[in-house]
Amino acid sequence: MDGAPPRKGRQPRDQAFDVWLKRGLHQLFDDVVNEPVPEELLKLIEEDRSRQD
Repeated sequence: MDGAPPRKGRQPRDQAFDVWLKRGLHQLFDDVVNEPVPEELLKLIEEDRSRQD
């Protein structure tokens, strides 16, 4: 979505809402997204992958 051209037919207020929402979500969740993945979770993912092979 970053840098994507606005959809045709969208109203300026819709575009403004999209920007507002995106900024708000980034403010709320960027810290969480940037946290390292716990080792236990990585281990579970790797174990699951090895079972699927």
